[in-house]
Amino acid sequence: MLKAYDIKKGNVVAHNKQTWRVHSVEKSSPTARGGNTTYRFALYSVPGNTRLDLSLRAEDVLDEVDLTRRPVTFSYMDGDAYVFLDAEDYTPYMLDPPALGDAVGFITEGLEEAQIVLIDGDPVALQMPQSVVMEVVDTPPELKGASATKRSKPAKLSTGLEIQVPEYIVNGEKVWVNTETGEFSGRA
Repeated sequence: MLKAYDIKKGNVVAHNKQTWRVHSVEKSSPTARGGNTTYRFALYSVPGNTRLDLSLRAEDVLDEVDLTRRPVTFSYMDGDAYVFLDAEDYTPYMLDPPALGDAVGFITEGLEEAQIVLIDGDPVALQMPQSVVMEVVDTPPELKGASATKRSKPAKLSTGLEIQVPEYIVNGEKVWVNTETGEFSGRA
């Protein structure tokens, strides 16, 4: 059992007979006397990745779910399922796109530093690294001398994901992409 004030980002909890991953925590302390501190949580279901906003008082409790994280490498596609191999003992784990959620757009051949989330030995989710290297496959050319200001342009990546990149990025270039925000982080 975890009290609301002990719950941190990344914890996995049970609420209404479902498993949730804590994405963010916001604390609200009222200034009036007798006011209770409130904690607002952004939770994502495991599996499924649907969002739930939950507000609790400091003394409210949630059950902590026992889970295991294992380092994995993306190996191959088996139909619609993604197959990951355990980095230590090469155990294969299969996850369907709904269990992966937004991570699907960031999974490239040989992806490393990701972790598979296991509950009772069953794979339920994938925890992506903070950022990944991806190749730009289609972006318009830079307009020379058009402006002295910093501008961005759309770029299509090797997985089909589209992001905004600085104007100097060209086709075939590898870039770092933040997996939480889906934004350009720099050249690779």
